[in-house]
Amino acid sequence: MGKITFYEDKNFQGRHYECSSDCADLSPYFSRCNSIRVDSDWWVLYERPNYLGYQYVLSRGEYPDYQRWMGFNDTIRSCRTYPYYQGGNYKMRIYERPDFAGQMMEFMDDCPSVYDRFRYRDIHSCQVLDGYWIFYEHPNYKGRQYFLRPGEYRRFGDWGSSCATIGSFRRMRDF
Repeated sequence: MGKITFYEDKNFQGRHYECSSDCADLSPYFSRCNSIRVDSDWWVLYERPNYLGYQYVLSRGEYPDYQRWMGFNDTIRSCRTYPYYQGGNYKMRIYERPDFAGQMMEFMDDCPSVYDRFRYRDIHSCQVLDGYWIFYEHPNYKGRQYFLRPGEYRRFGDWGSSCATIGSFRRMRDF
């Protein structure tokens, strides 16, 4: 079972809340989140209740302020936990068009620049065949994050994005 602790103030100060399972609405437990300790498992944090809004993917570790988890602000309103991936292979297919159409490339490793490897800046659909993956808005794992677990994503909205531009992606592993 995973465990995460949210703190209202920076450097693990102030009111805090320990969580060990998915929570669709964290607002009753704290008003802002400025630091986090992740004791186990992976956690996907969301800016809005019901697993909506900006996503932040955190592995085990300490995050003394929201910039450390690439947060845009101190608002966290829901979270989900995922156990560490135990499989041996990671595999994902990305497509230049919706519904798995157009040019396709298969990946089994991290990609710091989608354009350099795929020759396109947009990913309109993808199939995650094995492992957990994170899409990033900009190259070199920067900007907004989108968590993908095994399954089919026919359109970029299926992974929570409002546009198809993805700058980089990587396997969800301990960074």
